[in-house]
Amino acid sequence: MMGSVKMHKGLWLVLGLVALAVAPLVVYPVFLAKVLCFALFAAAFNLLLGYVGLLSFGHAAFFGFAAYCGAHVTKVWGFGPEVAILTGTAVGAGLGLVFGAIAIRRQGIYFAMVTLALAQMVYFVALQAPFTHGEDGIQGVPRRPLFGLIDIGSNIAIYYFVLAVFLIGVFIIYRTVHSPFGQILKSIRENEPRAISLGYDTDRYKLIAFVLSAGLSGLAGSTKVLVFQLASLTDVQWQMSGEVVLMTILGGMGTMLGPIVGAAVVVSMQNYLAQVGSMTTIVQGAIFVVCVLLFRRGIVGELAAFLRSRRKTPAEPESSYQQAGAAAPAPERPRGG
Repeated sequence: MMGSVKMHKGLWLVLGLVALAVAPLVVYPVFLAKVLCFALFAAAFNLLLGYVGLLSFGHAAFFGFAAYCGAHVTKVWGFGPEVAILTGTAVGAGLGLVFGAIAIRRQGIYFAMVTLALAQMVYFVALQAPFTHGEDGIQGVPRRPLFGLIDIGSNIAIYYFVLAVFLIGVFIIYRTVHSPFGQILKSIRENEPRAISLGYDTDRYKLIAFVLSAGLSGLAGSTKVLVFQLASLTDVQWQMSGEVVLMTILGGMGTMLGPIVGAAVVVSMQNYLAQVGSMTTIVQGAIFVVCVLLFRRGIVGELAAFLRSRRKTPAEPESSYQQAGAAAPAPERPRGG
């Protein structure tokens, strides 16, 4: 049974990789690259929300400020894309360490508000700092050759570059979630006092997860810069934090595929509903309300629950007492001599 399940998962994985490989032959490569960037961003955020249970409204700071730093490294200092994305990842992780050290001891709405306040500070730094060029942003970011050898100037080439970065990022998240460290994170999400009673330093584990999530968000932001050749205030605004929360919940938090599906849905809606004009936000809101009401566990969560119910073995027949709703009589105690 387990072997057949693994075989089916492997088959779906191969089919998914083939679909991603041939997708730019059918769909505009830049649009697909944008979907992959936001999918990685949402998957990184889901590591914190779905597997640790921490709701952050500050992830736009990691995503957007890493984009600025990656753009500056490439355009002004002349380094290649590999240095740009490593810089963005390091900047995101560094900000995550600072944010986490301040906010990690808070819980619930207090944690969310602290991360939002810190993210707004980063937003004003991005607005005022000379190297960000204020509201104009950093424009005309060049797509330099990868490692000085591989040309990624064309849209097809940049798509496959983004696809490679996306697969590496998702693999890191997958290995983290399915490691002993990931199991401890899930135990903290389910019952933190019990995890503390077992001897785990929960604040330290949550801080590590926060830094990892922030670093991968920075990886996504610095990769997006190379796609659009632009770093702007849009990526560091608080609305971006709201969008990634929406992507995660819509797709299904606590699942590997959920944030990816949610990001694809949200980005596709933003792209194809743009022709509606000012009604775009209203149409998006109506669709989101319907999805949240119909898919409480997210699109992927509901689909997974449906498939589990289909695979479930028939339940054992209930006894006459269970059918009548009464408790079965206790067995008689043996009488001793």
